[in-house]
Amino acid sequence: MNVITERHKDSEKRNVISILEVVNVETTRERTMLKEFDGLIEAPNWLKDGKTLIYNAGGGIYSYDINSGNSKLIDTGICNHCNNDHVLSPDHQKIAVSHHTYEDGQSRIYTLPIEGGTPVLVTPIAPSYLHGWSPDGSMLAYCAERNGEYDIYTIPVVGGIETKLTDTKGLNDGPEYSPCGKYIWFNSVRTGLMQLWRMKSDGSEQTQMTFDESNSWFAHLSPDGKQVAYITYQKGDVAPGDHPANKNVEIRLMNAEGGEYITLVKLFGGQGTLNVNSWAPDGKKIAFVSYRINE
Repeated sequence: MNVITERHKDSEKRNVISILEVVNVETTRERTMLKEFDGLIEAPNWLKDGKTLIYNAGGGIYSYDINSGNSKLIDTGICNHCNNDHVLSPDHQKIAVSHHTYEDGQSRIYTLPIEGGTPVLVTPIAPSYLHGWSPDGSMLAYCAERNGEYDIYTIPVVGGIETKLTDTKGLNDGPEYSPCGKYIWFNSVRTGLMQLWRMKSDGSEQTQMTFDESNSWFAHLSPDGKQVAYITYQKGDVAPGDHPANKNVEIRLMNAEGGEYITLVKLFGGQGTLNVNSWAPDGKKIAFVSYRINE
């Protein structure tokens, strides 16, 4: 099934309102609405200027100017069927996108200039869903289905041979490099519920980092590497290996060395809310998307 097409058809039918918000991590945990959108937008990235967000909508990639409230479509060439797995290069000069190609509708990863331009294919094997870019700019980390199993892989940004880092039954997803480049965080159902894990960037020392009775997804490291934001679904509300839209979820925050979490936000969302790293460059705010359905 072409997931992106089906979800956008559903959003049109059900009249989804997308609410782009930020939450203050440093002090009050206050939520601030930036803009409401008629229709579905997903997965904000924050540019280094602190004034611009990147999001996907309708298969396209957009930049949003926080000061003016205006959005602009980025020219992504043939990659006009992008999903919510898009990541910025460390210098923010490029963006990598996961695009559902026309020959089979499956997701493949491309890179292109952040201002728009000609996409370059990185992963000819599909499906591949991007989640991380190494701090030195040389490697991409992604979730991919190979031979019926979803695992974590890395590949040089310029393309080449992919390296498999996980090898457990069930879904392994959401790999993101720590700012120091030493670790890759990911989420895995290997213990029954979806939990956050951390491993060395070569795949060694895979270590469980969350242990609560929720399904935890998509670890996003703060710019200084000291904190991790992630999204959780209630146990029993979803299958552990599923992260659907239109659920009551939480955005949580924990120390990067593990330990107790705090809840930053409770919201109606899920898929599309926090799929990619959306920390502000100053580490004081996180951008996310909540949703409202007008039946």
